[in-house]
Amino acid sequence: MNYLKELRLRKGLTQERLSQLLNVSQQAITKWESGECLPRADKLPRLAEILGCTVDELLREPDQAI
Repeated sequence: MNYLKELRLRKGLTQERLSQLLNVSQQAITKWESGECLPRADKLPRLAEILGCTVDELLREPDQAI
């Protein structure tokens, strides 16, 4: 499972709710979770805050995720 998706699910968030909190489209969340693209740098601090992790953790390779 994608690390970003795992973090989102641990927080009990839907893609729709996370997209609302970040002011992005739900399709953007889907693309991030599928690895099709990455979040913009300006979204990373808020994303990390919402998911309860650090920006560094978000940027790690999947096999390095905590």
